[in-house]
Amino acid sequence: MPRSLLAFALSLTLAAPAIAAPCSDTGGKYEDWKPVMAKEARAEGVGEKGIAALMGTSYSKATISADRGQKSFKYSLEKFLQVRGADTIISQGRSKKKKNADFWAGIERTYGVPAGVILAIHGMETGFGNFMGDTNVVSAIATLTYDCRRSDYFRPHLIAALMLVDEGSISSKSVGAKHGELGHTQFLPGNALKYGVDGNGDGRVDLTNFTDAMASTANYLRQKGWQAGKGYQEGEPNFAVIKEWNAAKVYQQAIALMGKRIDG
Repeated sequence: MPRSLLAFALSLTLAAPAIAAPCSDTGGKYEDWKPVMAKEARAEGVGEKGIAALMGTSYSKATISADRGQKSFKYSLEKFLQVRGADTIISQGRSKKKKNADFWAGIERTYGVPAGVILAIHGMETGFGNFMGDTNVVSAIATLTYDCRRSDYFRPHLIAALMLVDEGSISSKSVGAKHGELGHTQFLPGNALKYGVDGNGDGRVDLTNFTDAMASTANYLRQKGWQAGKGYQEGEPNFAVIKEWNAAKVYQQAIALMGKRIDG
């Protein structure tokens, strides 16, 4: 199925009624849940590769543990910047921008988003690609869909992950972060399907590829309303777009502050 049709199918999923497959607070009935979810996924356009990926998943205790244990967003901004290693990200971000100036200038010309913002995101999300996760993506998203805490939120991302398997952007063995985020800047599968772009022109969207990931991140921000040439600090027009990247206020503030210092 062409990517445009996959994205359209996902938009229908986003408008679908609440999940019919039963959720649970434990993994005890996960294997019983999978065929019920598979039937629903087929009805929403997921193909056989995606269905096979779903049926091959296992309940991810590591994902549940991470989902229950989030605490860094309760920090003050000062503490958050310290924990995230802001000074190191800024220093490395400046160096990377300088060494690859033509690339970053091209990103800004195409999408209107300055290098500092994307480099701040890249640094915070994966340490500039040094660690993109160790958890099976499809299992993580399926587990979060099965879990009652946020089933409705993660269900569209599960359908998207299965569609990404169908199109070959990921496989049943792809790994990412504990919540199933993908690649250099940690896209959830629904966002990968909708906003991912083929930055290097090889005919495939691969968010573990640096060029694809940076272009996709810039495209995401542009599609969310980024205004080229406008400011992105708190109170400036593009700060509202940074809010679309992450719901935590300290994370939004960190992106803006680090981005400004990287851009100089």
